[in-house]
Amino acid sequence: MTAQPLYYDCDTGIDDSMALAYLLASPEIDLVGVGTVSGNTDSVQAAHNTLALIQLSGRDDIPVAVGAAGPQVGSYAGPVPHIHGHNGIGDIIVPEPDRPVAALDAADLILQLARTHAGELRLLSTGPLTNLAEALRRAPELPTLVKDVTIMGGAAYQCGNISPVAEANIGNDPEAAADVLAADWDITLVPLDVTLAHTLEEEDRTLLLDSGRPLPTALGDMLDLYFDFYLATYGRRCSAIHDPLAAAIAVGGIVPTLAPVVDVVVDTTHGPGRGQTICDLRGRYLAYPPQPGAHCRVVLETGPDTPAHLLKRLLSL
Repeated sequence: MTAQPLYYDCDTGIDDSMALAYLLASPEIDLVGVGTVSGNTDSVQAAHNTLALIQLSGRDDIPVAVGAAGPQVGSYAGPVPHIHGHNGIGDIIVPEPDRPVAALDAADLILQLARTHAGELRLLSTGPLTNLAEALRRAPELPTLVKDVTIMGGAAYQCGNISPVAEANIGNDPEAAADVLAADWDITLVPLDVTLAHTLEEEDRTLLLDSGRPLPTALGDMLDLYFDFYLATYGRRCSAIHDPLAAAIAVGGIVPTLAPVVDVVVDTTHGPGRGQTICDLRGRYLAYPPQPGAHCRVVLETGPDTPAHLLKRLLSL
């Protein structure tokens, strides 16, 4: 099987780091580039983290580009050190990267890779969608060059995590998300509904710490802070698996068990609904006819072996 070229757009915090590690361990894809955006941490720090983690894996051939410093409207609200640490990766110390970021920005890296791998490139985003929206603005024909797009973001039935209705990746740049979700390409949305339904536990973290390999050990170290944050959510030290689940679905390592293709729009008003992903799920039980032109697959369920698959892949590095 020929590995599929994949570009990864992220705001490299702890769960983005797990997603990056998953991609590095996946023979199904060829990670041809990474771009960063401000979210869990700022885009410059996220690029530094990404270079350092790729280096821990023994790779030095993947370009990493700094992307948008803030959203299309307003300004960057700042990092979230209580969730991801002051450096975005749980305040752990990793060796400084030996190479610089790419000379071009993330949006131009997307366009360069899309033209190089026309019709084959897959896009995965686990941060605000500012870079993808900017690439679309620069080249409206981008959807014709891309095979598909997978996005960790939004909430269908589930409540939001930065407001009652908004998930952080969508809510931190609703205008960009609206542009990306409206574009004519095949989209898979991996919302909080499914990412909060599966967890990594203390025994999983111990296995990462005891792996004897640099990148899995670093993941285990950074999960300490992440587990502390999720104690208030789950009542125990564990964590949701937001970004690595999206990575696994993008790669095909995990196949959704419930994922209707529906219309999805983003609320870009400035009222209490700002950032909400409004998913037309009326046809979930086939009570409504298929929606003409719908192109967004919304993942609502995956199998119970999801965490075990993710852990096995991370431990294979």
